[in-house]
Amino acid sequence: MKILIFTNDADGLFLFRKELIMALLDSGREVYAALPFDENIGKLYKAFNDNDKVHFIETSFERRGHNAIQDIGLIRRYIKLLRRIKPDVVLTYTIKPNIYGGLACQLKKIPYICNITGLGTAIEDGGILSRLLISLYRAAMKKANCVFFQNKRNRDFMARHRIAKNNSRLLPGSGVNLTEHPFEDYPPEDKHICFLAVIRIMKDKGIDEYLEAARIMRERHKGLKFYLVGEYEEETRGLYEPIIEELQSKKIIKYLGHIDNVAEVMAKTHIIVHPSYHEGLSNVLLEAAACGRPVLASDINGCVETFAEGESGFAFEAKSTDALVEAMEKIIALSTRQRRSMGIAGRAWVEENFDRNIVIKAYMDEINKI
Repeated sequence: MKILIFTNDADGLFLFRKELIMALLDSGREVYAALPFDENIGKLYKAFNDNDKVHFIETSFERRGHNAIQDIGLIRRYIKLLRRIKPDVVLTYTIKPNIYGGLACQLKKIPYICNITGLGTAIEDGGILSRLLISLYRAAMKKANCVFFQNKRNRDFMARHRIAKNNSRLLPGSGVNLTEHPFEDYPPEDKHICFLAVIRIMKDKGIDEYLEAARIMRERHKGLKFYLVGEYEEETRGLYEPIIEELQSKKIIKYLGHIDNVAEVMAKTHIIVHPSYHEGLSNVLLEAAACGRPVLASDINGCVETFAEGESGFAFEAKSTDALVEAMEKIIALSTRQRRSMGIAGRAWVEENFDRNIVIKAYMDEINKI
């Protein structure tokens, strides 16, 4: 049995789907993955270098572009792959692979399973582009064998627009690998309390609120440190890079860029902040909880499911610097023992609700049905 995966990102496939690929290989399937190649493709080759049943196929496309001609080209490339590989089942992730991969599978009458990891800015913001994408989703999801959603709000939104009303399931996000993300002892707070945000440098991830909150809190409390991990979106680099460089020069934040060892950085900090405007389900918050760190997160679907309010984290109003500052004040007013206990509660929460094996079982169930 051949499984073909359409996705847009090597790093995401490595971080969140490699266990599923391993499970498919262990069950005797052969796996193909079509995706753009970038500096992270080497991680996948290294992870599977001794297995001749997994294949990575370079399939380039513009992740964020809206060029109709390029998108038609993507459908053609997907159709050629379907003809050549003749997969028994196709798995798709993220907007363009979901839509154009789904349409290609329909044309070739091949079973497919989609995963809507989040609605994305283009849909969330409304307008002409949103209506177009909703129409495309409606067509692409119509004959899917299963459409996985990562939070109830996204599923309800799509159902209201007559998308995947009768063929959907909820997943606990991508889950978290509890072995790769073990519980880490809470670090001492002798000199500083350290906040960390792991986000892409873009408005919808709450970068403005985090940077401004860091500035305000550093003026009030000299014993705080603020770290930032994440890569720039090229279209907004010119806006945010000067701001971040200025805040670094003033020792208000420390920017670590894009790093592969996020878990190691989390283990050395005390509180994880996630000020996103919208999420499918936040992997950052799942990994923070697995590590044993209390969290501050936007009060939105995709974030609030990952922690117990008041027990392992605090929610705050999205898009509000004042609300984020208030949440920061609230958590530093607690004792070290209380913050440590919140982290322990977070670990217990993800162990019970977000083990990645839950996600793998759901996929294997749907594939076995096909």
